[in-house]
Amino acid sequence: MSRVSLYLDVDGVVSPFAVQGRSGWGSEWELADAGVIEVAFAPELVAKLNALSRRPGARFVWLTTWERLAPEFLCPAIKLDGRDWPVLSSAGRGLSPDWWKLDAIRQDVARNPADRLVWLDDQLDSEPRALAWADAWGGRMLHISPDPRRGLTPDQLDAVEAFL
Repeated sequence: MSRVSLYLDVDGVVSPFAVQGRSGWGSEWELADAGVIEVAFAPELVAKLNALSRRPGARFVWLTTWERLAPEFLCPAIKLDGRDWPVLSSAGRGLSPDWWKLDAIRQDVARNPADRLVWLDDQLDSEPRALAWADAWGGRMLHISPDPRRGLTPDQLDAVEAFL
């Protein structure tokens, strides 16, 4: 069985910024109190992430500035089944010239080898070193940098599903 690790950001990916009107998922944006902040989300996106995370061989990992707050506060607020996903941290990464998330994902991949990777982060397109590292994986990595005002779209998550 193929092993796939999926690295997930929150802000601009699961919860877009400055939402208005209908989501790209066909419903109105829902708002939830995540304990620290109010978050907007599309319930259809959450349902699809929940389904994908249950696929055999799929390992979902938090790679977000929310860090431990994602499983602790975000998950119950939006009903995302990510409370037990590993959480990568920015702790101790301030001295690197690279983006902390690039350092964290590299270290995690070294410790938890996978056949393929998925990286979902709205900031990826503005991080040249991270993109170069992701591109070096060739067809074994899918990386998506959603528009932070819309978050993950149905088409983008369909691409993830096909890749898994």
